[in-house]
Amino acid sequence: MNHDVDNSCIFCSIIKGNIQGTIVYEDDDFLAIMDKYPITTGHTLVIPKKHYDTLLFMPPKEVGELYSLVSIIAKAVVSAISADGFNIGQNNGRSANQIIPHVHVHIIPRFKNDNSNGRWPIRYIASEIELLNYSEKIKNHLDQALLSSFNY
Repeated sequence: MNHDVDNSCIFCSIIKGNIQGTIVYEDDDFLAIMDKYPITTGHTLVIPKKHYDTLLFMPPKEVGELYSLVSIIAKAVVSAISADGFNIGQNNGRSANQIIPHVHVHIIPRFKNDNSNGRWPIRYIASEIELLNYSEKIKNHLDQALLSSFNY
């Protein structure tokens, strides 16, 4: 399904400004926000502003633009959070554990020993203060990440 906006979609509501999201980055086509239910601190989502239920409905050029931005945002997240690594996640469809049917890419910082039991850390509800603090840290590193992305 391809819509400019889906009024029943929480991400579309954040994009329209009807619901608050902790914004890390925004341009004409994409939005990056802090995940309110992070797996680890600094967990960030990159979202196209156009509504696509899954990646299968998104034009290939826009998929490329999305993932180009993901690499830039990931660089800022890892640097800001002092992560030891990161995972990129993108689920498509309910059976693939996609909770919100709007394309979004997870950037999940990883730290030594955060999966010492062999499992993913458990999601938690982040406080507004935590989300704001991490978003500011990421924003402070984003200018450098954007600049370095153009130095090939």
